[in-house]
Amino acid sequence: MTAPVPAVAVPAFALTWWLACYLLGRDPSRPVLWRSAAALMAYALAVAAWTVTPEGAAATVLLCVPALAWAGAALGLLPDDRPERRQVDRGWLLLSVVFLAMIVALPGAGRLVALAPLAGGLVLVWRSRDDVRPRALPAAVAAAAALYGLGLLALLLPIDLGSHELVLAAVGLDLMLLGFLAAVADAVDTGERLFPDLRRSVVGALAATLVVAGPSALTILAVPDRPVVAVLQFVLLAVVMSAFALSGPVRRGLDRVAFLHDERLRLDRAALLMLADALPRRRERHALIALSEAEFVRLTRRALDDYGDLARLLRSPLIDLPTVDRRLTGRASDQPLARAVELRAVLQDGVARLKPTGLPGTGERWRHYNALHYCCVQGLRPYERRLRTEGLDRDARQVLEWIRRYVPRRTLREWQSEGAQLVAEQLWKDLVGTDPRWLTRATANATRST
Repeated sequence: MTAPVPAVAVPAFALTWWLACYLLGRDPSRPVLWRSAAALMAYALAVAAWTVTPEGAAATVLLCVPALAWAGAALGLLPDDRPERRQVDRGWLLLSVVFLAMIVALPGAGRLVALAPLAGGLVLVWRSRDDVRPRALPAAVAAAAALYGLGLLALLLPIDLGSHELVLAAVGLDLMLLGFLAAVADAVDTGERLFPDLRRSVVGALAATLVVAGPSALTILAVPDRPVVAVLQFVLLAVVMSAFALSGPVRRGLDRVAFLHDERLRLDRAALLMLADALPRRRERHALIALSEAEFVRLTRRALDDYGDLARLLRSPLIDLPTVDRRLTGRASDQPLARAVELRAVLQDGVARLKPTGLPGTGERWRHYNALHYCCVQGLRPYERRLRTEGLDRDARQVLEWIRRYVPRRTLREWQSEGAQLVAEQLWKDLVGTDPRWLTRATANATRST
């Protein structure tokens, strides 16, 4: 094995694996993030396979898998309220299985068929570019995907563009750019900051790469004819980069083991770790006033969806609403956890205002309240295969059974969106009707308490 092989492969593997884990750590439930992470992990495994068996078919197959994953990531950029979104996701899953089988079966250049789903996904995103935020994202994704496609062409076709190591590294850079764009899309959609949190993770990833990747590359060079040693080095890199990029979940898991019989200490540390993870992703306070009404409505809808997740509410820009300030006094006004709890109370009050007068029911005028109160505030899931009704009163059971039988998922989602808009309108009126000096006073109080 020549020296350039591990010198390129080891850092490429480490950095792409780190970025994949970072995207998963942001929010594994977001399709655009976990699909982007799958693309990066497939590339990292392809680099490892290419290092161990340069002439094997496993490396070329794995190099084509990111195209399938990124087709799904591109579809994840489409707005969630699109009526055809569910069908599009199902179609992507089915086509991914079909094309993966074709990639495995076809030889050499025939595996370029993997670029077809990616092209289709980019076309759908481009047609909906006016609804994608930020506006420049579709063009940036298309450019990075085109560069990835050119790199794949150079690797699978008999084209001499110089060293294959450099071409492989260029493909990795393209995929890392696509991963960065996925993180940007997620930060914009959730109303969070990206760069402070990403900068902290990048610094640590580079340090870990220098400390761990160097000895790993030297070990692979020292025993070039031992594939098992190379595989073990890549496994070591994957473990180290995963532990670093997913430091929050790893620390919480260790606390569950170390403090198994000390629940109070475990809960206190969990709250502190949740706060530490959320602070770099919170927006500046003044950014709340710069929001448009449409953006404010969208963030309110997302906050209602995240009602049961205090960690996500900690990162919501709505945590700095003036109505939250009025509910807090003294030093508590500068405590993010206290503000998140009060934001939850504000949202609950907004939903309670939608409750019609009279006895609880399932009529037309109850649709917004029922959709938000039972499915968002109480966190009930009426479409679960095994509906859990333990501890619920008669009214809640009646509403859940009615939703389960007579309300389609799409209709329920529409009711939730309409109800969230009504809640957002009340909060928006309070925001724009508040004395503009509220921001200055709140900042001064926070500084004074500090």
